[in-house]
Amino acid sequence: MPRGTTVLATYNTRAAESTWRTAPTPSLETVQRAGKRAEPNQMPLLLTSSSLPALPLPPLAASPRSRLRVAASSAASAPDGAGATARGTSAAGFPSFLPQAVERIRDGAAIRLAKRIERVPVQASRFLPILLCCVTGFSGSAIPSSCVRPLKQQQDADPVVLLHGFDSSVLEWRYTYPLLEEAGLEVWAVDILGWGFSDLETRPPCDVASKREHLYQFWKSYIKRPMVLVGPSLGAAVAIDFSVNYPDAVSKLIFIGASVYSEGPKDMTRMPKFVSYAGVFILKSLPLRFLATSLAFKKTPNEFFDWVQIGRLHCLLPWWEDATVNFMIKGGYNVIDQIKQVKHKCLIMWGEDDGIISSKLAYRLHQELPDAILRQVWQCGHIPHVEKPREAVKHVLEFLARNMPNKSDQSPSEPSVLVNR
Repeated sequence: MPRGTTVLATYNTRAAESTWRTAPTPSLETVQRAGKRAEPNQMPLLLTSSSLPALPLPPLAASPRSRLRVAASSAASAPDGAGATARGTSAAGFPSFLPQAVERIRDGAAIRLAKRIERVPVQASRFLPILLCCVTGFSGSAIPSSCVRPLKQQQDADPVVLLHGFDSSVLEWRYTYPLLEEAGLEVWAVDILGWGFSDLETRPPCDVASKREHLYQFWKSYIKRPMVLVGPSLGAAVAIDFSVNYPDAVSKLIFIGASVYSEGPKDMTRMPKFVSYAGVFILKSLPLRFLATSLAFKKTPNEFFDWVQIGRLHCLLPWWEDATVNFMIKGGYNVIDQIKQVKHKCLIMWGEDDGIISSKLAYRLHQELPDAILRQVWQCGHIPHVEKPREAVKHVLEFLARNMPNKSDQSPSEPSVLVNR
């Protein structure tokens, strides 16, 4: 499940509907009180990570793989750096396919990253078995798929590919993307099929199998070598499902606030369509987004309302309702049985004060993954890469720089579980 981004878990439909019907846009104080009363496991369907106050971007020297530790140690204290190159065709410099509401965003980091979003064609392989084409719905038509590409590609280190959480977009990475890029990494941010800013005018299926196949074809067309796959919240389930089905495409896995123990909604194919669309309408509503955003962070930032606007920006595209309903009625992700099949080295990152996913599940995931380390971020909520991006980047760089032994070979000097205070 994840501020210009989001996440999801279980969801009380009646309560959410009641909130939407009876409440006008709530005050920030009301939302904060509601967030404090919420039970950790009673979460709204969607959590948006919108925009934090613009953070200074440290000008980390581009470093090769052997110097990642140096980059990690300097991430927290480096001075302001230059922003990313902007690209776009609108008067304000944004890509023309983004909703016009993007021009109302005030968060500097979100603006810079939004200007770098582009669409690239992703097409199913012509050699894809006919049966799989029938299952995924892919055909010869390419889908203009939204992503942020690195300024330059390199061959001396594995590329890092950033997914996002449930019903979110690449804007979830507005603070960490520049830090990772300035650390010398080749970084891609990719919108999962059905969410983000891809062109879905043809209404392709957006179920689990289709999301997996779309990501694989993206990787096959543009990345073409083993990648470090990063999945926050529900994105962790996407990453597990992908790595088990395409293990050769992945070198390492990083999970942040992983939502991997939910069985997803039951098959709702027999549910009347108007019921599904009513639920999706509530999902996009401002009151629910306010509540979800407040639950995602330990402290509610001053830019709270800007975060919400960033988090729901992709919902303003005309096909968003159809894509979301298509995903939900097919049952969503259930990767519980796949976790122990993961063979890659893994980093599990968790916010100490995650109000969405219990920390008990972090320890459970650490025990069930054959080759994993756990890093906890102190005084942080569900999405550390948004709330504490420098600490998140530090853990990522240290993980990529180390040759991690198996748990059975791990010495006391290299703990597999570390609480960062």
